[in-house]
Amino acid sequence: MIDTHCHIDDEIYVHDLQAVVERQRMAGVEAILVPGINIQSIESVMHVCKAFPQYLYPALGLHPEEVNNDWRDNLLQIREAINRIGCYPKALEGLIAIGEIGLDYYWSKEYSEEQKEAFLEQLRWAVELNLPVMVHSRNASEDTLQLIRKVSQEAELSGKTLRGVVHCFSGSREIADAYIQMGWYLGIGGVITFKNCKLDQTLCPSDGERKPIPLSQLLLETDAPYMTPVPYRGKPNESRFLQYVVHNLSMTYGISENEVIELTNRASRSLFGIK
Repeated sequence: MIDTHCHIDDEIYVHDLQAVVERQRMAGVEAILVPGINIQSIESVMHVCKAFPQYLYPALGLHPEEVNNDWRDNLLQIREAINRIGCYPKALEGLIAIGEIGLDYYWSKEYSEEQKEAFLEQLRWAVELNLPVMVHSRNASEDTLQLIRKVSQEAELSGKTLRGVVHCFSGSREIADAYIQMGWYLGIGGVITFKNCKLDQTLCPSDGERKPIPLSQLLLETDAPYMTPVPYRGKPNESRFLQYVVHNLSMTYGISENEVIELTNRASRSLFGIK
C-alpha cells in the first residue's frame, strides 16, 4: 500500500516518529507522501522526510485555509524553498509534488478570491516544474475544476501538461467523470468506510447505468491524523489503516484486496514517479 496523503509531520507523531514509521512498514505500507500546508511546514515536512528518505516523500504548498492577507509573502517563501530543495527524482530527497493546494469555502468565503489567485499560481508552478499537484477542494467543486481546466489549457498551448490528484474525493459522479476524462486521479480515504457514505455508489454504481470509475485512476490516502476510517473513528489516523479502505474498495469493485493494492500502487507510481 502507498499512502499518497499523510501529515506524518504533525506534532502528534514526531515525538515517537521512529516507532510510528516502523508500525506502518510492518503493516505493509510501502511509501508515504507528506504534503505541506504553510511556511511552517516547510521545516517539519522536510525534517521527517530527510529522516526516512525514499520512504517518506515531501510535497510543499499553501493550503487554502492558510490563505489570508499575507498569502503573497507566504507563497514567495514556499517557492524559494522549492527552488532550494529541488524536485524528485533529480534530487533524491526532493519534492514529489506541489501540495496541498486548492480551494476551501467550508468555513468562510472571505478570502475566496485570494484562494483562487494562490491556487492558480501554484498550479502554474507545477506545470513549470513538471510536478503533479495534490488538490484540496471543499465546498468549491466547480471553481476548483474551472481553474484546473484553465491552467491545463494554458499548459497544452506550450506543449506541457498539468496532472494531479483530487485529495479526499467525495464529490458527485459528474465531477468525478470530469477529472477522469482529464486523466486525473481521485484520492480515496477513510470517508468510504463511513456510515451513510455514498462514495461507493459514485465510484461503482449498482444500477448498471454508468460504468465504474477505473480503479487504475484511484489512489489510496489517509489524510492522517484526520479522516480515520471505521473501526477507529475518533482516534488519530495512521497509514496502516489503509487496510480498511482497501477492504471497502475490494467489496465495492468485487475484486481481491491484493488487486486493489496492485492497481492503486501502480497508479501512485505513475503519477508521482516513485521508483
